[in-house]
Amino acid sequence: QVQLVESGGGSVRAGGSLRLSCAISGDTDRWNVVAWFRQAPGLERQGVAVIHFDSGVTDYPDSVKGRFTISRDNARRTVFLQLTTLEPEDTGMYYCAITRTIARRINRNANWFLPVTYNYWGQGTQVTVFS
Repeated sequence: QVQLVESGGGSVRAGGSLRLSCAISGDTDRWNVVAWFRQAPGLERQGVAVIHFDSGVTDYPDSVKGRFTISRDNARRTVFLQLTTLEPEDTGMYYCAITRTIARRINRNANWFLPVTYNYWGQGTQVTVFS
């Protein structure tokens, strides 16, 4: 079992920034790919960032590239998502999720941004961006 706990959400004016955290605990040795997803009311959950925990390789969809940055702290087993230049369209519940790959890194692949790829999820943290 793996547990993920998100924190750092809040309300921010458009153009502002937030830093989200995802604390990972439990039987984590086999799980090495972590992603952040966003879900706005009435919409499907969409991936916004992914990181391979061992190599540090990251990927983003074009919609957030240059504005969002995912990083990790191996020692603390924590993954961060830095959100900058926020827009009202970024509003939603943000979730972190974890899965595994035998590869030593990740390549650009749309599957990393699909919820079905992931095995464990956190409860989410709310981000609200107002104009």
